[in-house]
Amino acid sequence: MEPHQTQVYIVDDDRELCASLAWLLESVAIRSQSFYSVDSFLKNLRTDIPACLVLDVRMPEASGFQLQQKLLDAGSTIPIVFVSAHGDIKMSVRAMQKGALTFIEKPYDPQQILDVIQDALQVAHRRFVEAGNRDRLLARIKTLTVREREILTFVIDGLPSKGIAKNLGISVKTVDVHRTRIKEKTHSESIAVLVRDLLQAGITVA
Repeated sequence: MEPHQTQVYIVDDDRELCASLAWLLESVAIRSQSFYSVDSFLKNLRTDIPACLVLDVRMPEASGFQLQQKLLDAGSTIPIVFVSAHGDIKMSVRAMQKGALTFIEKPYDPQQILDVIQDALQVAHRRFVEAGNRDRLLARIKTLTVREREILTFVIDGLPSKGIAKNLGISVKTVDVHRTRIKEKTHSESIAVLVRDLLQAGITVA
């Protein structure tokens, strides 16, 4: 993973801290962008690149926790690193329960924050690839006919062609023809691989 392929968002109303962290990231060739409010960040958030978020807990207008909830409600999987000068165990637990990667108290050690951000970018890259694969798989599933989806659902449930044929009142040969078409339309190596990918992605066919 090359540094220029990722983005670090810094959302903190402390402009000096933002500038300091941005400089630190630049020193190791990590691209960043700073925002001093939740609204300005949301207006500029990109979803076409892997990114992580360094987020302050306490800010005017909207808190870091409120932003975290907005991102969750929008289905965002961006990894979040919370920072706070007034952190406590209760805050940390709340952040982690909502999916934050970690919670760091200010002032933080430069090497510590670099290590945490680099780990977060690895997570961001993995989630970005997984989301892309899921979107492509969903697009392929949408090309299937109602009958093909029906048969694929039975396959996912573990029924062999004979059992599917009996349930649908059609011949085994017809089921096998549909299975072949499903494999071709989804560009899958095999039906078994397709089923595995669907289950891993959490995609339901019916």
